Amino acid sequence: MKRRLTAVAAGILALTFGASAPATADHRHDTLEDHIDLPNGFQPEGIAVGRGPTAWVGSLVDGDIYEADLRTGEGEVVAEGPGTPSVGLKVDRGGRLWVAGGPAGEGRVVDPRTGKTLATYDFVDDAAPTFVNDVVLTPRAAWFTDSSRAALYRVARGHHGDLADPARVTVVPLGGDWVQVAGQFNANGIEQTPDGRALLVVNTIRGELYRVDPRTGDADRVDLGGTSVLNGDGLVLEGRTLYVVEGLDNRVAEFRLNRQGTEGRFKGYLTDDDLDFPSTAAAFRGSLYLVNARFSTTPTPDTAYWLTRLDR
Repeated sequence: MKRRLTAVAAGILALTFGASAPATADHRHDTLEDHIDLPNGFQPEGIAVGRGPTAWVGSLVDGDIYEADLRTGEGEVVAEGPGTPSVGLKVDRGGRLWVAGGPAGEGRVVDPRTGKTLATYDFVDDAAPTFVNDVVLTPRAAWFTDSSRAALYRVARGHHGDLADPARVTVVPLGGDWVQVAGQFNANGIEQTPDGRALLVVNTIRGELYRVDPRTGDADRVDLGGTSVLNGDGLVLEGRTLYVVEGLDNRVAEFRLNRQGTEGRFKGYLTDDDLDFPSTAAAFRGSLYLVNARFSTTPTPDTAYWLTRLDR
């Protein structure tokens, strides 16, 4: 699998590739596919990967959920959508998918084993623009971003995985340093801080990352040492390493965060010739799987889409 890393200093390059380490074979990815085709015309956006080698991808066309085997590349649609988009996805410990509903202004919980929708949470009760974009799961809640509104949506989660009553939705307005640009995509990817005490949200149009207090919605701009995350979309946190998908640039920015998520050190970019406007990513073992949303390509029923694996 080809992988290119552009770093800010030669010392970082040497450290990243382990130039002084002895050459050893790495067989962690021998059974994983580097390129996985999705159905033509599917228009994918979000991805979730479980504890096993299985990925789920949502369609912007009608909300269908496609399940792919990361070892063989084979897959099938396992849940039919409601006719509105499926955008960001996360899978919980019970194997259920939490789905951001885009312009429908909602979140859903889907069982990929049966294809049934287990719960629907309505976040918006007016006709103003909305785009529920991404979701992250914390021990007590599911948190959704809205790219058109300066707010996060919180859905309580039970201690034993019980689904909350649809009425138990909290709207948390974004404040503090947060700047909402009217008519543009703002809040997009979302993760927890490494210490689990706050949330990380990327603002796509401003190219900034924010640390958000989940109790108040107050947002503090994360110090990334002057590095912009313009066009930032999906976020993936592994330990203290944060990956930011920058789709328009066909790359993933890599940062080393402090535990509180207030500062991040830029390490470099991951990229590959197989990428075509990636939107989101999910981690499995030592890999990142990126969805090639191909937003710069006019979609047709015959347009090809795929997943690309990058080494982390």
